[in-house]
Formats: sequence, structure tokens, C-alpha cells
Amino acid sequence: MTKPSILVSRAIFPEIISKLEQHFRVEHNQDDATWTKQQLAEKLKGKVGAFTTGGERIDAETLAGNASLRICANMAVGYNNFDLDAMTSAGVLGTNAPDVLTETTADFGFALLMATARRVTESEHYLRAGKWNKWSYDMFAGSDVHGSTLGILGMGRIGQGIARRGAHGFGMNVIYHNRSRLSPELEAACKASYVSKEELLKTADHLVLVLPYTPASHHTIGAAELALMKPTANLINLARGGIVDDGALAAALRDKQIAAAGLDVFEGEPKVHPDLLTVPNVVLTPHIASATVPTRKAMANLAVGNLIGFLIHGKPLTPLNPEVLAKK
Repeated sequence: MTKPSILVSRAIFPEIISKLEQHFRVEHNQDDATWTKQQLAEKLKGKVGAFTTGGERIDAETLAGNASLRICANMAVGYNNFDLDAMTSAGVLGTNAPDVLTETTADFGFALLMATARRVTESEHYLRAGKWNKWSYDMFAGSDVHGSTLGILGMGRIGQGIARRGAHGFGMNVIYHNRSRLSPELEAACKASYVSKEELLKTADHLVLVLPYTPASHHTIGAAELALMKPTANLINLARGGIVDDGALAAALRDKQIAAAGLDVFEGEPKVHPDLLTVPNVVLTPHIASATVPTRKAMANLAVGNLIGFLIHGKPLTPLNPEVLAKK
């Protein structure tokens, strides 16, 4: 029997390709070529499944002419690259990779918070430039993390992981805002208190964004929200580009409206707003919050599990639009 054909859209661990080849005819992209949207659509022709990595846009235009496609498995917890309405209409299942990256991403969120608060990037650039020739009492004096107020916008699994690290590890006062309030048991485990969004912005010493990107959350943090924050506050975006108005943030950093920012995600990435590259009080990393070898392998294996589970056994592990399954 001929194996069904799938597409792997980006370079991935060789053992993942080998695992997929046990069940499928695999067209891969181990050269990691950058495909246009039209090239991706062409590559999908005749495929029943696709292994995607979060940057490949799957929408009505991509799906047109690809009637054989049945599943796109994202190697990411986020799925704003999927137009789920269009996929559902076309009978294409979307899956993601939740849970396996929670703790690693929360670790990195705290690393980014501390690097921002303690001005690590600024001071390293200063040292590398040969400018350090004496000690001074206020040299790169940042803000304390221990005992400060940690604000979290978006209190899913990653937000809860950051809250636990702050409350239990650093004695921080944790406040949060979310679409829905956590159960009393989860609040107690995180030592977190629910507040309004306005109070969160006004009160937090360190504000961490961990909410999913949707059209409704676009520019959740813009000029008006930044104006509510303390001038000593730090903003950390660990969520998705587009949640922050990067241009407004660059202006707020330049004008010292807030103290500093740490960003792992950007609107229009891999492009970065040019104004963010001109302000010193920002830590910039290239979307690496889940970047440990064990975690990235776990994410890839979950995407593989979704492809095999659905296409071979009819049971995907983490479906995003399960209504598609009811139609099968």
C-alpha cells in the first residue's frame, strides 16, 4: 500500500524525519529554504498532512486547490498562523503543541525579566565596547526583582509557571489579569491575586505578557496602556508579536516613560521595528523562549504524534478545531 504524503515545511531534527518516514512519504525542507506563501501552497498539493512550525500561514488562499489536505500540525503552542475558520470550512484539522514547553518557557520568561531588570544587555555592550574603566555607585543600577510586584497579563499554564517562580522563588507579590479568573486553588498555588487590567498596569513593577494572540488582543499594550505604567516599571513580552505596539513601546523607552523592556517576540518577525534597535534600555531575543533541545524535541514529537494519531489512527492528540473530526 502506498504511504500517504506529507510535507515538513521547515528543517527539523533528522530523527523526526525518520520517524515520519515510517508512516508517510515525506517531502521535507532540511535545507530550510524560505518559501513564499505561493510556494507553500504549491508544495502542499497532493499532501494529506503538513508539519508546520508556527510561521507558515495556513488560510483560505493557501488551502485553495489543496483538497487532499486533512491536517496541519503546528510545532508550537501558538497557532495564530492558522486561520481556523478557513481550515474548518475546508475540513482541515489544526493541532498545536501545548504543555510540553510550559516550564521551559516560564524559565526563559524569568530569565528575560531578570536580564531586563538588572540591565544585563546594556552593561555587557558597555563592557565589550571598552568603556568600563572605573566603578561608580549608580553604574547600571536597575530594579530589584525580589519583593517587588509581578504583574501577569494572561494566566494560562505559562503565566502560572511564571507566577510560581516569582512568588515562591523570589518572594514577589503576584497580581494578574485574565479573561477569566483562576480557581481559588490555582490562585493559592500561584500566590496570585486577580486585579483589573488598569490596576495591573498601574501597580506592576514587572509586567509579563503571556496571552495568546488574536485579532481582539492586537496591540493590547499601546501608547495609552504604557502611559498608565510606572516610570520605574519593566515590560516583558513573552507572548506573540502584535500584542504590543512596538513603535509605541520604542517611543516609551526612548522617553523613559517606562524603565526598560524585554522582548522575545515582535510584530512582523523576523523583522524588528527599527526604533527598538536604537534604544539601549531593551533586551531583545529572537523568539527563543522554548529553545532547549529537550523541549524542542518534545514539541516536534507531539506534532508527529498528531500526524500519526490522526492520519493513521483517526485520533489526534491536541486538536484545535475538533468539529472537523465530527464531519469525518
